[in-house]
Amino acid sequence: MAITFSKKMNEFQTSIFNELAVYKKEKVDAGHEVIDLSIGSPDLSPPDYVMEELASHVKDPTLYKYSLDGTAELLQTISNYYTLQYDVDLSPESEVLMVMGSQDGLVHLPVVLANPGDIILVPDPGYTAYAAGIAMAGATPYLMPLTQENGYLPDLTLIPEGVRSKAKMMILNYPGNPIPTMATKEFFEDVVKFACENDVVILHDFAYSELYYGEKPISFLSVDGAKEVGIEFNSLSKSFNMAGCRIGYVAGNSEVLEGLNRLKSNLDYGVFLPIQKAAIAALKYSSSFSDDLRATYKKRRDIFVEGLKSLGWKVDVPKASMFIWAKVPAPYSSTEFAYKLIDNTGILTTPGVAFGTYGEGYLRISLVQHEDILQKAVENLRESGLFQG
Repeated sequence: MAITFSKKMNEFQTSIFNELAVYKKEKVDAGHEVIDLSIGSPDLSPPDYVMEELASHVKDPTLYKYSLDGTAELLQTISNYYTLQYDVDLSPESEVLMVMGSQDGLVHLPVVLANPGDIILVPDPGYTAYAAGIAMAGATPYLMPLTQENGYLPDLTLIPEGVRSKAKMMILNYPGNPIPTMATKEFFEDVVKFACENDVVILHDFAYSELYYGEKPISFLSVDGAKEVGIEFNSLSKSFNMAGCRIGYVAGNSEVLEGLNRLKSNLDYGVFLPIQKAAIAALKYSSSFSDDLRATYKKRRDIFVEGLKSLGWKVDVPKASMFIWAKVPAPYSSTEFAYKLIDNTGILTTPGVAFGTYGEGYLRISLVQHEDILQKAVENLRESGLFQG
């Protein structure tokens, strides 16, 4: 029997991530050691108290029914967390919504807000799930370049009037992935003004909110008028190393959340109740764990950045997130150099072009390995002769 895929599947091609995974497997099968610094998945475990909470509730036979929505306790805990962390008041009944990991909400929101042909303003380079959500909605992306010259913030004044009139959404992500930069309050204030003037809903992806190494990142919702124009996604994947648990939340504009909740009610039956219990524990007792987690990533960052600089590979010191955005040496393209690193050093990274046209010329390097392994990666680079420090 001949199987024919829909035309929509043409928009979901095999990505560079899949190609690199296949190449990594070939290297490992051939007996080569590979240091994987390509993925953005935490290698660390959740807090003990979170795992204990999950384990205790897994044995409760009454918690195996459909959860459907976030429990009242979870939504209230998220509301309390925002008040404590960002001085933002949220109604747990109408301004907070649980999702099955923030990516679940990110990819579905365009379907809620955009019709085929509508424009969605999206950062370039940006997290790959944004493109998937836009494709699902049949909308048209308008790329907002993130350049070093503009502090990796989109220049809103460069968006043409004809694009503004057709735009339904703008997607932002600070601290960013793949570029580990932070937004300013002034920028977010400009975004709120832009949204009001052009009837554009703002989606802020705040997944790396707890991974910072000095100044605390700004919640978009903490800016005056933000709740009137947008929403903010977060999850427990990066902040509490709960990536496999698939639980997150979105907060902000109640109308937008109502639409997303209506769509989600037709797609899934909620998050396993013991996972919700574990998420409540994580958010309630986050302070000391978050401090320790930041200290761990900061140590990794400092070891690796200083190691690269000692080789002559000068990279910006990230102020947040778990990534380094490293300029590729001439004359290589980002993909060519990523493969060169695998072949010559056994280090797997992600070429910047995987995140968009403006990512060309860079690599995204993830700090998701122990300090000893990061030091070994530096030594492998030193022995390869690719850099002459």
